Amino acid sequence: MRAADGWASSRRFGPAAGIGMLLMLLHAAVVLADPVPATLRDFHVSGTQVGDANPASFQSPQVCSGCHSGTETTAEPFASWKGSLMANAGRDPLFFAQLATANQDVANVGYFCLRCHVPNAVVSGNALVADGSTLNARDEDGVDCHFCHAMVNPDYQAGVSPPRDLEVLGALESIPAHTGNAMFVLDPDGVRRGPRTDAAPSHELLVSPYHRSASLCGTCHDVGNVAVSRQEDGSYAYNALDTPVENEDLATHFPLERTYTEWKLSSFADGGVDMGGRFGGEGAGIVSSCQDCHMPVRAGLACRFGPEREDLRSHDFAGASSWVLDIIGRYYADDPAIDQDALAVGMAAANDMLARAASLELQQDAGGVLRTRVINESGHKLPTGHIEGRRAWVEVRLLDSGGNLLREYGHYDAGSAHLDEESTTVYEMAVGLSAAAAAATGNEAGRTTHMALADTIVKDSRIPPRGFNNAAFAAAGAPAVAHSYADGEYWDDSQFWIPQAAATAEVRVLYQTVTRHYIEALRDGNQTNHWGDTLHDLWEQSGRAAPITMASASIALGSFVRGDFNGNGVLDEDDVASFRVCLNNTANAEQCRAGDFNGDGRVDCADAQALIAAWPGPAPAPEFTACRGAVAVSIPALHPTLLMLLGLLLAGMALRQLKATLKS
Repeated sequence: MRAADGWASSRRFGPAAGIGMLLMLLHAAVVLADPVPATLRDFHVSGTQVGDANPASFQSPQVCSGCHSGTETTAEPFASWKGSLMANAGRDPLFFAQLATANQDVANVGYFCLRCHVPNAVVSGNALVADGSTLNARDEDGVDCHFCHAMVNPDYQAGVSPPRDLEVLGALESIPAHTGNAMFVLDPDGVRRGPRTDAAPSHELLVSPYHRSASLCGTCHDVGNVAVSRQEDGSYAYNALDTPVENEDLATHFPLERTYTEWKLSSFADGGVDMGGRFGGEGAGIVSSCQDCHMPVRAGLACRFGPEREDLRSHDFAGASSWVLDIIGRYYADDPAIDQDALAVGMAAANDMLARAASLELQQDAGGVLRTRVINESGHKLPTGHIEGRRAWVEVRLLDSGGNLLREYGHYDAGSAHLDEESTTVYEMAVGLSAAAAAATGNEAGRTTHMALADTIVKDSRIPPRGFNNAAFAAAGAPAVAHSYADGEYWDDSQFWIPQAAATAEVRVLYQTVTRHYIEALRDGNQTNHWGDTLHDLWEQSGRAAPITMASASIALGSFVRGDFNGNGVLDEDDVASFRVCLNNTANAEQCRAGDFNGDGRVDCADAQALIAAWPGPAPAPEFTACRGAVAVSIPALHPTLLMLLGLLLAGMALRQLKATLKS
């Protein structure tokens, strides 16, 4: 990803200036079938480093459970945490399959990944082996109690932060100036912190408002590739090898996950939003921070010896991870460290979160068009998070009065795990390789599953949150690409053609964690270990990551006149004007659905002929010069007597022509 060892220059190079360097990389990265020879220095970030924290000071979750479980309430910290993806991040088959192919593409990139997915590996030192082969049972506890509660706010605030934090920060090689990219700071002695001023545990506890802030979550939920930097023209290019990134501002790194940034630029971060109890738990009103939605309030006991609290934060951290929890349970079915009942609770919480994250509105528009509006109710893009594989889409089923299916959009075939993407709107982010990156790596230019090598955003059609602003999101590395949203929009409208006999429309918004294409890419691309095949087997066993319904609705359809753009119930000159615009390809295709008489997805001369045939008069039917020779001419109806006289006239003309021919 960067210039080879020994090259004098460590300056970043743009796509043009760096092509020669990138082509030289081709020999090392392709001809020798080796990964790009990056080093650990390429993925060095500020914050706690291996060796900074004392492993003996960080206790296992099982030790914490001695006091923080057994309260018989759903909000107790240990019980809600152990079924979450946080608790099982160090056992995730999907992650390990991704880790294997990433390391095959770029040497040592796995260290960067392990910092967030298996953060205790930084404490134990096992993160230095980038393929994860030295992880131990303690590392497998994922994002655990002691890790989070030993986190220190890198932005020290006098009179607010614990005074000890100043000492911890002063001992660091480099203090993080930005949030994200696993730039966490840990108390080296594992001194725990929490937000409550009245807690009295048996261990040392420092009061830390930081643990109620979204920036704590943003430490790992905002990720950019530090080895791929943004250029002045807005493009991205590989950096020089064996050189730590110069600028740790995530807006300058190629975006891999922008969840925290999406939230930070939303209305939720700007004073919060009253979601009417949709998020936040018991008694919730305005929600603002990550914790408000993902750690909802419940009544209960944080400790079996502590007081009952009405505002206890649950630790289930529900997101969209239902399928991943499913395959974890399957792979570790015989492992006593895995609580299968807790995983089932975690899966249910994830599905419930998905159902809260979107709402759906339907409307029948003029001319036989169904309009769907998918509303993003979350505080970030929909969907958000890790970009590979995730997608949501609109499924529409149009039925006649007898319940028979007439037409379907966004059909997903469970047997083949194939989605008819062309017929619907798919919300997803896809990355790719530029021509320069493709030349350097030996991969094809365009959309790719090689995320560690990507330097181009091919598509980002995901629905933005409330408060969306195009300029702000683009500047932060989270633009909409190949799909447009106006400033302030947190919804997306799609239009679908309705068959004439349709009586009902049934619509769903579906979410899927991984696609067949992505699973097979991880299997076929893995030349390192078993995780590609293992993941594929788990995918097969678990129903091939069947899509989950986020929202659903139905609508009774009324009668309509095809071609009636203005909705007044008849074809008229205004409709003809709209049709001409569509026929000349000067209108958005979705805005032309009303003029698509035959339902083939376009407005063409066949539709023009159908419009002429349906023209009600009394004015003459329209003519379409673009279709001359392709459209039958419309002849006004004549009186029978006139038709008889016309026939006699034509016969007489034919007879005279015959006589003239015989004489000659």
